[in-house]
Amino acid sequence: MATALQEFLITLKEKLNIVEVAGSYVTLDRRGGSYWACCPFHHEKTPSFAINETDQYYHCFGCGESGDVIKFVREMENIDFMDAVKMLAERAGLQMPQTGFDNQQTVELKRKRDTLLKIMNDCAHFYLNNLNSGKADEHIEYILKRQIPSNIVRAFGLGASLNYNDLPKFLLSKGYSKQDILDSGTVNEVDGRLIDAQGGRLIFPVINAMDEVVAFGGRVLKKTDFAKYKNTKETALFNKSKTLYNINLLKKLRKTQTIKEVIMVEGYMDTLSLYQAGFKNVVASMGTSLTQEQARLIKRYADTILISYDGDGAGQKANMRGLEILKDEGLNVKVVPLPEGLDPDDVIKQRGPEGYQQCLDSAMPFIDYKLSVLEKSFDMSRTDEKRKFVTEAIKIVKTAESASEQEELLKKLRDKTGITYESLSRDLQSAPIKETVVPTNETVRKDSSSVTVKASRFVVAAYLFGAKYAEEDISEIPFCDDVHSIIANYLRSKKLLEERIQPAELFEFFDENTPEYEELCRILDFSDGSRLSGQVNEDYFYDCIKKLKIYDLDKKIDALRTQAKNEREVSTAREILNKINELIQQKEKLKSGDRK
Repeated sequence: MATALQEFLITLKEKLNIVEVAGSYVTLDRRGGSYWACCPFHHEKTPSFAINETDQYYHCFGCGESGDVIKFVREMENIDFMDAVKMLAERAGLQMPQTGFDNQQTVELKRKRDTLLKIMNDCAHFYLNNLNSGKADEHIEYILKRQIPSNIVRAFGLGASLNYNDLPKFLLSKGYSKQDILDSGTVNEVDGRLIDAQGGRLIFPVINAMDEVVAFGGRVLKKTDFAKYKNTKETALFNKSKTLYNINLLKKLRKTQTIKEVIMVEGYMDTLSLYQAGFKNVVASMGTSLTQEQARLIKRYADTILISYDGDGAGQKANMRGLEILKDEGLNVKVVPLPEGLDPDDVIKQRGPEGYQQCLDSAMPFIDYKLSVLEKSFDMSRTDEKRKFVTEAIKIVKTAESASEQEELLKKLRDKTGITYESLSRDLQSAPIKETVVPTNETVRKDSSSVTVKASRFVVAAYLFGAKYAEEDISEIPFCDDVHSIIANYLRSKKLLEERIQPAELFEFFDENTPEYEELCRILDFSDGSRLSGQVNEDYFYDCIKKLKIYDLDKKIDALRTQAKNEREVSTAREILNKINELIQQKEKLKSGDRK
């Protein structure tokens, strides 16, 4: 009997069209009976991500990612299952059920998350009230010194921590347990005493794309031995590597206009300064190394990212690997040159929005930036140093995606070094090709499965996707493992009930990130039908069935031989040997018989 949650999920999926939902994240192109796009989960130039509108599921033939509309939103929004359900319920205009979440673990996880969100929200209001209490003179003085206008203070929800003691007392008075308060990351325990983790700092709430406060950043107000900025520790709500500051306002901006590019800065103040100056398409990495999750998060809003880190040498060289990650996720990465020693906030204050726009207009492609950083590592006035630079520069030029781009870069090298274009071109041709970290279909989908698993996979796929030659009773086929047997039972039940097969239902049978789920995704590689049609594939189908039946007979024969070996009764042993002979005859008949 279906639970209230299961019934709700069925209703939810019936109300939604995965094509419409996915179309709000990626650009879809209809070809035949499917919708296609470049996969949002791995970098590719040729679309291999397909959505089956009839059966309401997606599958990437490149990286193997598969799922229904709920999983798609989970992956795109970096949220958990229940948050994805809630988000989709709001989209569909459905009221979430108050009961029926009968899985105790689910109930507890939901309770915990809801409690932590309430704590974070109460903390945000507590800090805000502090700022407006008339007791936050130092905080107000700092805000005025940094020229943050009141509308920006309100828009970003800035607040004030006045001391280390008031916040813990406030949260305990609200009835929260000590453990929940500690788990929220807002409070630490030191020598048995609860203290505000951001004690005495100017507070910057970190808000996710769902408009939920998940963490806080704090800035000290005067010179101290402590770090200038401090973020909430990682919690059930906050993972810095999956979060970007100001993503909530960027999401709202996208609803009002097309975002062509996103500006990435390092910290809170740079974000506020740019936003105030009219550059609302800005997010901050909060000082963390850039990650694949952040890259995917940005890609939902724009294909071009402008990296606008500090103009000092360290800032320019920092996080090169992070920029590579952004590029590997298919983003067009450009680096914004800033005056030496200045950060974006400084540029805005000294040169105004126009001066910063000039910096944006001068943004250099990532490959040019790498050459620029490389050049600073060598003394170009020395012949040996210049030669080393050229050798390393050629390796970078080799990674350019087109011959025209390589030609342009070589001309720049010629002008910079005085070496002829012809010599540089010869060096380029002989330079080794650098291995790329961009995943390809072959590396991502490497398959080391056994012959019997591959045979089971093909047979199940033939039945699942309606190959005309898949006529034999599937219950007569001995599959080699539980995954294929479960799917076969599903297909059998659909046939008995004379119901239409819906592949999307299979996602509910297997837990994600398990070998079983991976095998389901392998089976879905056959969903386009091209690998199931034609005489060659029909012959292979019958060959696979024969392999599976022979494999099953071999297992039975081996089991009986072991039984016979341990049997002391002569008559019983003789009966076992007779059964073995019968199975061997069946096996030989299969081997010598026709395809059926």
